Amino acid sequence: MPTAGADFSLMGKRALVTGASRGIGRALAHGFAAAGASVIAVARGNLESLIGELQKLNPAGNHLAVHCDLADREDRQQLWHNLLNADTIPHILCNNAGIIRRADFINFPASDWSEVLEINLTAVFDLSRKCAAELVKRQQPGRIINIHSLLSHQGGIRVAAYTAAKSGLQGLTRAMANELAAHAITVNGIVPGYIATDNTLPLRQDVVRNRSIIERIPAGRWGQPEDLMGAAVFLASPAAEYITGSEIVVDGGWLSR
Repeated sequence: MPTAGADFSLMGKRALVTGASRGIGRALAHGFAAAGASVIAVARGNLESLIGELQKLNPAGNHLAVHCDLADREDRQQLWHNLLNADTIPHILCNNAGIIRRADFINFPASDWSEVLEINLTAVFDLSRKCAAELVKRQQPGRIINIHSLLSHQGGIRVAAYTAAKSGLQGLTRAMANELAAHAITVNGIVPGYIATDNTLPLRQDVVRNRSIIERIPAGRWGQPEDLMGAAVFLASPAAEYITGSEIVVDGGWLSR
């Protein structure tokens, strides 16, 4: 049973974060490193400066940068093959990577639909299944943390593929939690509110939409990626070992409005 004090330490753990080169993923990588974990940062973007930042936060950690296009199934397979060969299977898998495409529903491109579903849902299924199977084989406990969305709860507009993927991810989180709990692997989601990232830049640049969003948020501001760090570290830590199939909403009060 966890005890107070050390409950939130991730010392000796490896945490893999997808989409770690920027935004929420970069902040979560920082959070895991600061809590004592060695971070495996996965992205198709530049990761060089991130590794230096992680080393400063946790000099004892063995932090790795891995370039991978999660939309490419062969690339995902190679990623996992390399982790197995290096014996760097993560104890904590944080499925953060995601893309969004905006278009009116009746004109939504089929190619955009396929790409969004591949990265936001299928890649999560793929990596989670591989990670869970290896942890079960080794009889090791683990944590899977999926980044959900307000659109797991609402329909949104002009984002049909994103809403479908994130709604599916919410269901996948619960389904995985039911099957993996017996193996001491917890599966939970974090629901970010309106967070200032590249994905939300078009909304923030729209003066009318930006104002309407802020007016609805009880906290009165856009969230920052760093606002999600505490929830992620908590769910990855021993303190959350009896929490699975759940969500933590980090939205400044949006859904309660």
